[in-house]
Amino acid sequence: MDAHPSTIFKPEMRNAEIVMEPSRLGAMHQNRISFTRTLIRKMAKQAWCVSKHEWQLCPKGYGHVIYRLSTPQHVYHLVVFCDEIADDERNDRVIAEKWDVTFALVHGDVDVTLLEQLRANVPLQEAGRNPNNVLVLARANKSVRVFEHIVSQLSQGKQPDPNELAEVGYILRTTAVYGNGKFGIADFKLLENNPDFNQSFSAQMCAVYLIREFSLDWVHYLAQQQGGEKAISLHRGLQRYLGVGNATGLGMAPYLINHPCIVDQWMTTRERAIAQVLSMPCESRYYAKLHELLSKGICHLQQVITINEHQNDLNLRAIDDLVQLTEQLHVNMASCVHWGEFIQYSNGLSLESQEILLSCLMELYPQQVDQFEEQMNCDEALSLESGKKIADLLAVLEAKYRWAIKADYGLAENNYWFWYRSQDKEEPRLGIRGEEPGEERELPLDIGRQVFRLYQALRSHPSELSLTEFLLHQPNYRAIARRVWTLGHKEMGDIQMNVLREDALPMHLLRCKLAVFGATKFDPRSDRWVRVTFFQGSPLLDEIQNPNYQDNWIFPLLPTNEQLANKVAHGGVTS
Repeated sequence: MDAHPSTIFKPEMRNAEIVMEPSRLGAMHQNRISFTRTLIRKMAKQAWCVSKHEWQLCPKGYGHVIYRLSTPQHVYHLVVFCDEIADDERNDRVIAEKWDVTFALVHGDVDVTLLEQLRANVPLQEAGRNPNNVLVLARANKSVRVFEHIVSQLSQGKQPDPNELAEVGYILRTTAVYGNGKFGIADFKLLENNPDFNQSFSAQMCAVYLIREFSLDWVHYLAQQQGGEKAISLHRGLQRYLGVGNATGLGMAPYLINHPCIVDQWMTTRERAIAQVLSMPCESRYYAKLHELLSKGICHLQQVITINEHQNDLNLRAIDDLVQLTEQLHVNMASCVHWGEFIQYSNGLSLESQEILLSCLMELYPQQVDQFEEQMNCDEALSLESGKKIADLLAVLEAKYRWAIKADYGLAENNYWFWYRSQDKEEPRLGIRGEEPGEERELPLDIGRQVFRLYQALRSHPSELSLTEFLLHQPNYRAIARRVWTLGHKEMGDIQMNVLREDALPMHLLRCKLAVFGATKFDPRSDRWVRVTFFQGSPLLDEIQNPNYQDNWIFPLLPTNEQLANKVAHGGVTS
């Protein structure tokens, strides 16, 4: 029997010790309030309009293209430059100096003078300087094999081999998407009152979504150039399946450590949404939808191709777990009053499968979940209240930082790594302490060790001593004391990870941030960098208003043979 809708069940958030544990952060998946998902919904609700403003490519596909984006409040332009580069110049690392595609999202109109300024600077990326009406600066490289296969097949009037596309999942792969004031472009402060991009990283996500549309236009254009009247359009299902790749390395990890309030806000908002969902009655009318979502998650994992054996093992374990969960779904749902009870059945399953289940449950309740999408921003100030004593800060440390103060930093394994920036490109790197050079340039990312040292210092003083007096005599603890006090009074607080520990995996930090962004198809290439895909499965520009595609693209799947056999309903070769 279904639970009565009026049944009261208090939403309770999961404990921070569970949520902020590194291996769970490293198992996160896209959900309804991930940035890619919220962007598409906003574009649909507000009827944002994108059109081709200029298409100045030579027959070989080099030159520039401009797309015009109109929102109810503003006008923007995506300016794209396509350059011919040699294969040995195509490099995903920050040390690269040339890329197949460079692009900028510009606020306002682009006249001839601005276009020439952009042409002189955007292809240089970090070496260039741009005006502050540039909101986003980015670059991307082709997946050469996919790119050439699609163009070749379409130019001959044939559809490409879906399996060739599935191995990669994108045409272009971004290697950096800059925002927030770097290299002369607009600081996020300038967007705080902009209704279009006042949420963190929303401008970057928009630029990536538009470059995905360009990648499809680009291969269609070249197919037509090569094949003329024989050329055909890529099947709509395959177009939808192709997202934008991204290669992310260690450079992303320090962001999560250096912006703890933002991470807390992201995770707290997500957990509040999950708590709302788990408080809802576990009604049989949701069985079919949940079964469909879990099955989709299984198929998605089966289609993910990764060279990383550990990630592949995690995927296989999650597939087995989810199959078991779906087989018992009807019985388990019937025995529960609320979803909070239901998820107890997943406690013995892998973290991957637990997090997939939570993402699926969030899909069932758009009204309850989507209300949180505008709550991802926060004040980043770290502060320490006046009038507090050592005892007050010790209480916070013992309640919220057990993971740090219980560690033994006298053990070499807890001080194994040091983080530093390379001298050539200021690229974050890891070194082995005592064995590799660069230790003198160590970055202060050792939050756990700093917390431990603060705790030991505080305990050596009378508990009634004022914190002001303590910090006056030991000012080196001011920064970490402010952090502990601020984060210790937040719901989720700091990520509970000693990044110096020998078995620490930066990949967990990368995965967390990328999942919040809305990435899918995690393919770690080592323990220090990962390839993912953005907007895979998302609606195309002319489908955003279509309810069949608008918000139904979690766990993207390759179109079935039956879907591929269907005649394309609309869409032609783009010129």
